[in-house]
Amino acid sequence: MYDELTEVDIRKMREEIDYRVTVLRPKLIEDVKTAREWGDLSENFEYKAAKREKNRNDSRVRYLERMIKTAKIISVEQTEGIGLFDEVEILMENLDRVMTVRVSTALRQDAVHGIVSKDSPMGKALLGHRAGDRVEVEVSPDTRYYVTIRKVTKAAGDDESLEIRGY
Repeated sequence: MYDELTEVDIRKMREEIDYRVTVLRPKLIEDVKTAREWGDLSENFEYKAAKREKNRNDSRVRYLERMIKTAKIISVEQTEGIGLFDEVEILMENLDRVMTVRVSTALRQDAVHGIVSKDSPMGKALLGHRAGDRVEVEVSPDTRYYVTIRKVTKAAGDDESLEIRGY
């Protein structure tokens, strides 16, 4: 399985890898060395914490490298209907509540801030539709709800301000 990512996603991941390898890794290695010098490693919490942070950093680098290696590059194209990075005002019919969401790649989703992945149930349902459409969002075979698209604000292209997410 691969992730569909934009050129901006790839660039942001490479920038993070570069930072983690050239800036963070040497600092974390030094932290491990310093904590190791404090004595008995079996009871040295600082050593264990420093090792954990170093391993977490190394794991993130491997994850990002694997994402880049297996990614399918997609382009952000202007479409008639809702596309990547468009802002959409919807009426959640089951809640009788209006909310605004943006459709992005999976790497930059942030549901708390209204940024939904194009691969999520909401993102899949919205893509290609237009203002005024009523669409069904299928969460599972047994769970579905309807939203009405009130307004679509087209994106000028890939929104570089959206950060890539952590784990």
